[in-house]
Amino acid sequence: MSLQSVPLLSFGFFPPRPVQVEISPAPLTSDAGLVPIRQFDDRIRLTEQFAAALEDRRDPKFVEQSLLSMVRQRIYGILADYEDQSDHDTLRSDPVFKLIADRLPDDPDLASQPTLSRFENAVSIADLWRLRAVLVDTFIQSFDIPPSHITLDLDAFDDPAHGDQQLIMFHGYYDQYQYLPIVITCAENDLVLLVGLRHGTCAATLGVDNDLRYLVGRLRAAWPDVHIHARADSGFGVPLMYDVCQELRLSYTFGIGMNSRLRELSDDLLKQAVKDFERTKRPQRLFLALRYRAGTWAAEQPIVIKVEAHAEGTNRRAVVTNRPGWEVLPSAVYDEYAERGESENRNKELKRELQADRLSDHRLMANFFRLYLHAMALNLLVRLRHAVALPPPSVAALGLPAELPAAAIDAPDRRRFFNKRRRRDPLGEGFASTWRTRLIKVAAEVIVRARRVIVRLSASWPHLDHFLAVSRAVVSRPPIASSP
Repeated sequence: MSLQSVPLLSFGFFPPRPVQVEISPAPLTSDAGLVPIRQFDDRIRLTEQFAAALEDRRDPKFVEQSLLSMVRQRIYGILADYEDQSDHDTLRSDPVFKLIADRLPDDPDLASQPTLSRFENAVSIADLWRLRAVLVDTFIQSFDIPPSHITLDLDAFDDPAHGDQQLIMFHGYYDQYQYLPIVITCAENDLVLLVGLRHGTCAATLGVDNDLRYLVGRLRAAWPDVHIHARADSGFGVPLMYDVCQELRLSYTFGIGMNSRLRELSDDLLKQAVKDFERTKRPQRLFLALRYRAGTWAAEQPIVIKVEAHAEGTNRRAVVTNRPGWEVLPSAVYDEYAERGESENRNKELKRELQADRLSDHRLMANFFRLYLHAMALNLLVRLRHAVALPPPSVAALGLPAELPAAAIDAPDRRRFFNKRRRRDPLGEGFASTWRTRLIKVAAEVIVRARRVIVRLSASWPHLDHFLAVSRAVVSRPPIASSP
């Protein structure tokens, strides 16, 4: 059957010529930018390893959708802003989503929402344990050479409930029914190493001691000489975390709330900062290094307190640390702790941009599986960002000494430097929303020939250069070796 070019609608807002709407018979997609991402995934085998960790307990006689094709439907859907199963009732016939799942546009449709729902709810505890191992396996594979140092950032985020899920509870601080997942990321390459789904009112540290034991064991088995540093906010600044870090021979820096005793110990330093600010009219930042033991602690801990005085007022923050040199260079200890803000950006990206807060299945294990799907989508994007990122512009481009490191640039010039870097490399620096608008969300015609499949883009697409740059980078990348 052929469709005639007969206008379905006509609009009169442009008087010189009517604007008419017709239906094209060609297979069209609005997500053609997923094609180079699929090629990159083929190189690093991320979704393949994910699906291989799942046990297929279905009767082979009745299987129409493979586990791998459903994993790719969900992970690529999350990247393209389709976070719900129901989105795939229409996407299941999309020609690019079929290509991603190793089907031609004329092949049978992909899995529907009910099939995907059964897929997610069929997950077992053993599947979740194996997925935990896959996250670590793929993290280790991401390093070309063994690292000498890695930093593990621990963080929890609120995950509001959308229905009557198992183990959701009302949290008074967040004023909502929710889960409280834990995420552990690596500061050196932004990848997620571990996720955990917990009930909505648990302590931030629930289960994290055992998570660290597992991670450290896996990492040291691969890299015996690696130094591991643990870092987290004040929700994790409790004796349990100090003890497990010492047990595992980790260095650590944890935030700690300013109580009355710490304020008393830092009052004189704060007065000095205020006095210096009033004299110089320049922001002041001073540090105090001491040993401190709270009433519930079994032993003293090294503490670094930062005090600030500036035009907006005063501020005090403290961290517990065992980093070497904490007494000599307390400012370096605190500044390194403050860098965990970049890991918080990854959590924000996971929760807000890749919609990991849409854990709306009823069963806890199904929602845990969903959390893994979202984490793997983020890791796929992060790995791709690293693969296509351009080297940063030179400091000399700002008229500064070429040997000056970026971290040493003064605030105004540093802002100019980072803005210049973002303009030069929007995809290497870009969040998921940037990747969607500049790469993924593009209309294309998919044409099937006898010997090839053509994805035809518009020459007037303003971000065609990004598509070509990403595609060339992933095509030239060698595939990783298959593991047993």
